[in-house]
Amino acid sequence: MNEIDKYLQAYLKEQNQVARKDFEGYSPVEMHSILYEFFSPKCPVQLQRLTEQEYAQIPLLQQIKHLIKAIKEDGGLKLTARGNLPVKVVKSIYAQEFMKDEFIEMGLTKVYKEEGIPTIRLTRIILELSEIVKKRNNVLTITKKGEVITETDQKLFSHIFEVFCTRFNWPYFDGHPDERIGQMGFGFSLILLNNYGRTSRNVDFYTEKYYKAFGFEPEMKNAFGLIPSSPYPLRTFNRFLDYFGFVELEGEKYKKAQIVTTTPLFHSIFKVRPHHNNF
Repeated sequence: MNEIDKYLQAYLKEQNQVARKDFEGYSPVEMHSILYEFFSPKCPVQLQRLTEQEYAQIPLLQQIKHLIKAIKEDGGLKLTARGNLPVKVVKSIYAQEFMKDEFIEMGLTKVYKEEGIPTIRLTRIILELSEIVKKRNNVLTITKKGEVITETDQKLFSHIFEVFCTRFNWPYFDGHPDERIGQMGFGFSLILLNNYGRTSRNVDFYTEKYYKAFGFEPEMKNAFGLIPSSPYPLRTFNRFLDYFGFVELEGEKYKKAQIVTTTPLFHSIFKVRPHHNNF
C-alpha cells in the first residue's frame, strides 16, 4: 500500500468518526450501530430494567400478557374455523382497555373479530413471531421457549420489543408504498425523542429531522394535486411509541397524533449516551 492509499484510508476512517449535525451529533460509525446493531452494547441507546409498576404501564406488554393467560388457562386456546381468536377472547382483551381502536371508539365498528381490530391482530402476530406460542391442529399453545421468556416482565418485554422492532413489518396495517420509513432507523427516532421529547412538539418537527438524516425526499403531490401524508408519524408515534406507553399524543380525538410529548416511562427505559461517550 503506497503512502497516498494510507493517507486516504486514514482520512476516511477519521471522517467516519466525526460528529454530524444531521445525525444529532453522532458519527457515521455510531449511526451504523443505531441502524444495524441497536440491540448490541455498541449502540448509543441501551434498554434499562424497569420496576414492576413501570412494566404495568406498557399497553402492548399488558395486552400480550392477557392473551398469554387466556392461552394457558386450558392448556391451549382453540381457534375459530378460520384460524382466528374466539370472539369471547377478543372481547375479553378489548374490555381491559389496554389499547383502544379508533373506529370502535367512534362507534363505526364493534368488538367482534380479531381481523377487525388491528391492535389485537398485532398482539397475536407478535406472540407468534416471538415464538412464545405455536399453532398446531388449530390450537395455540405456549412453547418451551415461551415458558422461559414469560417468567418475568423484563424478559418478556425485552423479547417482544426486539421482535416488534426487527421482525414485525411496520407497514403491515397502512399500505404505504415506502416500507422503509419509520422502521428503518427507529433508534434514531428514540434519540430525537430523548433530545427534544420533554417539550410538546408537532410531529412535523420529528418528521423533518428524520427525513433529513436518512435522505428521504419530501412527499410529492399525487394525481389530485394533494401531498399524501407521510407514514412516519403514524408508524412511529401512533403505532409504535404509543403502543409501548413511551409518548403522550395530542390531536383530534381518535385521529393521527399532531403533538408529541415523551412520558416518564420513556426516560426510565432508554439510556442514551452522546457522541463518543461511554455509559
